[in-house]
Amino acid sequence: MAGGGIAPSPGGGKAYPGNLTLYVIVTCVVAAMGGLIFGYDIGISGGVTSMDSFLMRFFPSVYHKEKLDANTNQYCKFDSVTLTLFTSSLYLAALASSIVASTVTRKLGRKLSMLFGGILFCAGALINGFAQNVAMLIVGRILLGFGIGFANQSVPLYLSEMAPYKYRGALNIGFQLSITVGILVANVLNYGFAKIEGGWGWRLSLGGAMVPALIIILGSLLLPETPNSLIERGKRDEARAKLVRIRGISDVDEEFHDLVAASEASQKVEHPWRNLLQKKYRPHLVMAVLIPFFQQLTGINVIMFYAPVLFKTLGFASDASLMSAVITGVVNVVATWVSIYGVDKWGRRFLFLEGGSQMFICQIVVAICIGVKFGVTGVAAEIEKWFASLVVLFICVYVAGFAWSWGPLGWLVPSEIFPLEIRSAAQSINVSVNMIFTFLIAQVFLSMLCHMKFGLFLFFAFFVVVMSVFIYFFLPETKNIPIEEMMYVWRNHWFWSKYVTDDDLPANGRSAMEMQAAGEKKV
Repeated sequence: MAGGGIAPSPGGGKAYPGNLTLYVIVTCVVAAMGGLIFGYDIGISGGVTSMDSFLMRFFPSVYHKEKLDANTNQYCKFDSVTLTLFTSSLYLAALASSIVASTVTRKLGRKLSMLFGGILFCAGALINGFAQNVAMLIVGRILLGFGIGFANQSVPLYLSEMAPYKYRGALNIGFQLSITVGILVANVLNYGFAKIEGGWGWRLSLGGAMVPALIIILGSLLLPETPNSLIERGKRDEARAKLVRIRGISDVDEEFHDLVAASEASQKVEHPWRNLLQKKYRPHLVMAVLIPFFQQLTGINVIMFYAPVLFKTLGFASDASLMSAVITGVVNVVATWVSIYGVDKWGRRFLFLEGGSQMFICQIVVAICIGVKFGVTGVAAEIEKWFASLVVLFICVYVAGFAWSWGPLGWLVPSEIFPLEIRSAAQSINVSVNMIFTFLIAQVFLSMLCHMKFGLFLFFAFFVVVMSVFIYFFLPETKNIPIEEMMYVWRNHWFWSKYVTDDDLPANGRSAMEMQAAGEKKV
C-alpha cells in the first residue's frame, strides 16, 4: 500500500498487511519438524549411556566403576572422558558445519540447507545403529553433528522469514517444540528399548534417529522457498508470487519492495562476516554471541543430556532413572506450549525474566537437597522415595521455566533481529557459539560434577542471575516488529542508540516527524 496506508508497528517501522493463512501454518509446522533431529539426539544420548549393555560393550571401565560397592562416590562414578566425548563430539562437528551451512543457506537457499542436514543426520544414525566399536560411534556422532549444524542454521531463519510478523514468535517456537518432542520420544524409546532381552536395545535407540532425519529430508523437498531467499538469489517474480500466497492478499507491494531494497543493500556487502564488525551491527553481534552462550549456561543440557545418568547418580534404579527422564520430557513439551501461546502476547522480555527467576530458585533448592543428602563425600544411605520425588519435582519445575523462556527464545530472538545483509553470517555465529558451549558443557559436565559436587547447580544458578540482568538492561522487546524494520528497535533503545544512528534506519521507513506524531516512546 504505497502512499502511507501502512499502519505503524510498535518498533517504529511498518506494519505490513496480511493474514495468517493455512498455507503458512502448514509450511511452518513442516519446517519446524527440523528440530526433531536435534531433540531426538539430545534425548537419546543420556538414555543410551545409562544402559548397562551399552556401557559393557563400549565403556567397560565406566560400567565396572558404576557397579562397585555402595561406598562409591556418587558424584564421580560416571566421570569418563571417552564417555563424554561420545556425547559431545556431535556438537563440535555441528560447530564446524554451521560455517559451511551459512554459505549454503545464503547462496543455495534455506531448503537445500535443510536437505543436506537431513541426509547427513540419516547417515550418522545408520553408522551408530550398526556400530561395532567406539570409533564407529564417534564417526556416526560427527555426521549427526554435521546434520544438526545445517538444520539449526536454516530452520529458524526459514520460520522467521515465512511467518507474518504478528505471529512470528509463535510459529518460530515450533522449532523448539519439535526439539522438545524429539527429546520426549527419545526418552520414551530408551525406556522401552532398555527392556529388550539380549541387551541390543541401544541399537534401536541410536538407529531410530533415521526417522526424524527422513522427516526433514521429505519436508525440505516439499516446502516452498522463502521470498527473502528467492529475492536474494534474483528470482523476484517467483518471490512476489510466493509472498502473495503466504500473506493471503494480493496487495503486497510495500512489503515486497522493502524486501527487494533490503536484498539490494545486502548485495553491496562484499564481506558479510567483516560487515558484522561495523558499529551499527554491534547489538546484533552481541546478541548473536551472548544469547546462545547464556542459553547453555542455564544448565539445561546437564539435565537433558544426562538426565538418566544424573538420576542414576542420585541413587535411582536404572528403570527409575529412565522414567524420570520421560517425566522431564513431558514437562518440556507441555511448557513449550505456554511459550507458543504467550510469546507474541506477553513479549520476549517477560518470558526471559520469569523463566530465569524460576530456574534460579529451582537450582538453589536442588543444590540444597543434593548437598544435604550426599554432602561432599558423595556417599549416601538409601534414597527415600520422598527425597527422590522432591528432586524430580524441582527439576521438572526448572525444565518448565527453561521450556517457556531460554529454550525457545534462545533460537527465536537471534533469528528475528538480523538484517538480510548479515543474516546468514550472524545466524552462523549464533549456531556456532551455541554448539561450542554445548560441546564444552557436555564434555566437562561429569568431571565438574565429580569435583564441584552439589556446587555445580550453584554454578549454573549464578549464571542464570547474570543472564537475567543482561536481558533486563540490554534486550529490547522485539514482538510484533517486522524483521526488516528491526533497526528502529535498536535506535530507540537507551544503550544501543549509541551505535545505531538515524542514518542506519531503513530509507523507506517512517520519518522522524511521523514517529513523533505517533507518540512513540523509547524502549
